[in-house]
Amino acid sequence: RSTYLRGRLGGYEGRALRRDDVLRLQPAPVPSERWIDPTSLPDLEIEPTLRVVLGPQADRFTEEGVDTLLTAAYEMLPQSDRMGARLSGPRIKHTRGHDIISDGIALGSIQVPGDGQPIVLLVDRQSTGGYTKVATVCSFDVRRLAQVRPGRRVRFERVTADEAHRLLHAHRAALDAVSIQAR
Repeated sequence: RSTYLRGRLGGYEGRALRRDDVLRLQPAPVPSERWIDPTSLPDLEIEPTLRVVLGPQADRFTEEGVDTLLTAAYEMLPQSDRMGARLSGPRIKHTRGHDIISDGIALGSIQVPGDGQPIVLLVDRQSTGGYTKVATVCSFDVRRLAQVRPGRRVRFERVTADEAHRLLHAHRAALDAVSIQAR
């Protein structure tokens, strides 16, 4: 069973696990006749390259800052959660301040606060925020980011909005093919 302490869901007796807690196991499920080709599953051991579309405030970053995002590797920090993937790596430099008037935050938005360390906002993100956003991770790559363990690294690759749409359609077609195999 899953636990989400911030949302007060699941947990052990309504709290986080502690040393010496004993967990009851459920019986193993009956094997299914469905299968998924293992080659269609992502390799969680590699350093994923996540596609991003620049903006909405990419103009608030130096050219060097944007290049840093697109060429450096960033390490997933243990402080990451369902709200945001906190990353550590070379500082992404702003041109003029990191605060903006609060605006909407899309899934995958890459906020860069004053310390220059990116935070990719995930499913439990706030709806608005006041930090500049250098880019947005494409929706089809957000799931890959969410599976990266602390200590592992990720990279970012720029795509245009048109390329992102084409890749999204290809991703959906691949998922449809997996769904058909599983029936």
